Amino acid sequence: MHFELLANDPASNARAGVLHTDHGAVPTPVFMPVGTLGAVKAVHPRELRNDLDAPIMLSNTYHLYLRPGMEVLEHAGGLHRFNGWDRPILTDSGGFQVHSLSDIRKITEEGVRFQSHIDGSRHMFTPESVMDIQRTIGADIVMAFDECTPWPCEPVYAEQSMHRTHRWLDRCLARFAETEPKYGHEQALFPIVQGSTFPELRERSSEYIAGKDALGNAIGGLSVGEPEEEMYAMAELCCSILPKDRPRYLMGVGTPWNLLENMARGIDMFDCVMPTRNGRNGMLFTMNGVVNIKNRQWADDHSPLDPDGHSWVDTAYSRAFVRHLFQSNEMLGQQIASLHNLGFYLALMRQARERIMDGSFTTWKYALLPRLKTRL
Repeated sequence: MHFELLANDPASNARAGVLHTDHGAVPTPVFMPVGTLGAVKAVHPRELRNDLDAPIMLSNTYHLYLRPGMEVLEHAGGLHRFNGWDRPILTDSGGFQVHSLSDIRKITEEGVRFQSHIDGSRHMFTPESVMDIQRTIGADIVMAFDECTPWPCEPVYAEQSMHRTHRWLDRCLARFAETEPKYGHEQALFPIVQGSTFPELRERSSEYIAGKDALGNAIGGLSVGEPEEEMYAMAELCCSILPKDRPRYLMGVGTPWNLLENMARGIDMFDCVMPTRNGRNGMLFTMNGVVNIKNRQWADDHSPLDPDGHSWVDTAYSRAFVRHLFQSNEMLGQQIASLHNLGFYLALMRQARERIMDGSFTTWKYALLPRLKTRL
């Protein structure tokens, strides 16, 4: 597994590259559709692969640990064979999910004790157990176990949390080094930068993570409620320190304009539930703005869902029909909207990559951003 840097935008820090894995090559910048439980909600894996051409998907350690459980996944031969996805998979470590269970978890130096959101059963995640779980899941890229601080938080707590994340990282690295992949393909461990929105902490954490010489690095603890400009500033600061010859992954981001702005600051990899979650609620992202397909103005609009056509559903169905599906509470409406949004996100990444390669990314980005934010 290795990262190949191909081009740099002359007017920003945007880059184009390729992350090579045993399950295939991932062109960057890339958006990773979120399949939390091994499947992207309302989207068939065949559509994800053949229609949308998603090069990689993301799944979640916490959720897969609880359901279907490690015994089932190991008997299946790992997540790739369990869900039939033959391209790369990245697994989040579960740190963010455990963070979100603030009322039913306790953080200690050893790890995190938590109750299942499903049945209330009690469990313990440690850096070592999370590495073992991700070995069993079999993802190509696995994430270090970290603590995701809330926003806002006090500087003292943010610093304590950052140091704990670093200590947990060292334990993750040790466990990862003493274990082997289970299914015959290589796995890579990405550390995670923390430090909330405090520049000094982000700088120190980035330097610590950079010193681990990992194949790739991630930036966590952003897109948790902080203003967009603070997110951009922290991402830019981290990218100025993290190795330039390794991919940089900004976790849990974001809107189409968030992706472009962070790309300009040096980010290569993104994931977010927004395209599918918002799609299931009737929000469609397009190159000309954001469409609320539930609005009455589309009731008799028989033009294509999206004339730009990033997925087959965009020209196969009209806005009036898709609105009708939502008004009638038909499941097909959610499927169409999810396919459309994922197709749009993936097409945006491909266009951005082409613009980086030909040197026109910054001009293109500035022209496109106001259109993307328009409410139609």
